[in-house]
Amino acid sequence: MPHATPILVYDGDCGFCTHSVQRLRAALPAFPSAQPWQSADLPALGLTRAEANAAVQWVGADGGRLAGARAFAALLRYQPVAALRLLGRLVDARPVRPLAAVVYRTIAAHRYRLPGATPACSIRPANQPGPASQPGPARQPGPPNQPS
Repeated sequence: MPHATPILVYDGDCGFCTHSVQRLRAALPAFPSAQPWQSADLPALGLTRAEANAAVQWVGADGGRLAGARAFAALLRYQPVAALRLLGRLVDARPVRPLAAVVYRTIAAHRYRLPGATPACSIRPANQPGPASQPGPARQPGPPNQPS
């Protein structure tokens, strides 16, 4: 579904993710709308709860969607600075894309250990409800079991 501007959908329960969005918003010259998936209208964005729980999502103004490292690359390509757009194209280039995905998954898997992290940064299976979305147990620190 088309939107006026792109939308970055992230895990609002995760302190690291929220902190990262705030830092990127402050550092980048252009930033799209950003919404925690727990309060976003996911069906209107063409996303499922499982997709949003699995990785950061980029929903383009045209309704196109990208996840994980490709969402980050789209954010870089959205910038008015040529060097950042070039970096975004490089991150999403076919030869680099698998490496970018591994880096993204590694960061996501260890986000509970990174600056700004809270116990909610540990990842739960997509079928286990999160504190902001439905009643259920809080996330516990420890090794995650799926990438975000």
